[in-house]
Amino acid sequence: MKLDSQNLNDYLTSDLIVDWRTPEVRQKALDLTRSLTNEIDKARCLYEWVRDTIPHSNDAGLNILTCTASEVLCHGTGICFAKSHLLAALLRAVDIPAGFCYQVLRLDPPVNNELTLHGFNGVYLASLDKWIRVDARGNTGDIVARFSVDREQLAFAMDPLTGEFIYETIFAAPAGSVVEKLKKYDSRTELWQDLPKAF
Repeated sequence: MKLDSQNLNDYLTSDLIVDWRTPEVRQKALDLTRSLTNEIDKARCLYEWVRDTIPHSNDAGLNILTCTASEVLCHGTGICFAKSHLLAALLRAVDIPAGFCYQVLRLDPPVNNELTLHGFNGVYLASLDKWIRVDARGNTGDIVARFSVDREQLAFAMDPLTGEFIYETIFAAPAGSVVEKLKKYDSRTELWQDLPKAF
């Protein structure tokens, strides 16, 4: 894994998308971690809360399309990218650096070997001086993602022979092409016809 910024503060920024300074987002992070003192426990708690409490919009059959962390928290749902925005915001709100990771996957079910983008997070654990990747997409059926400091367990396995891969960079800000698509459409079904592709 590599970083697109060597300044750790860039992975703590509050901006228009990762808006952790929004009172509701900051308060939620503080409430969830109030009884925890260990950063690993805090990171695990926030990850599992987003993974398990905020349903993936498609899994839940919801047509709402969220983008910013505060929107995801307010509406209680989001697709993978939006959920990664919320998780990064919650982590940053308790001073844990977090960034954005992307994976290129085949559409499921496959359509003309088309590839699409999937988003998740990179998290820096200062006590271990280590970045880990976690996927809060939401577990369902064959999808079983977990928080681990030792053995990465993301939502989707990859088949490099079909062109699938993970970008090795942990980005400090969400990909502009992803944000643009999330902001462009009014519903998840509209976005589903024009999902973000590799960049």
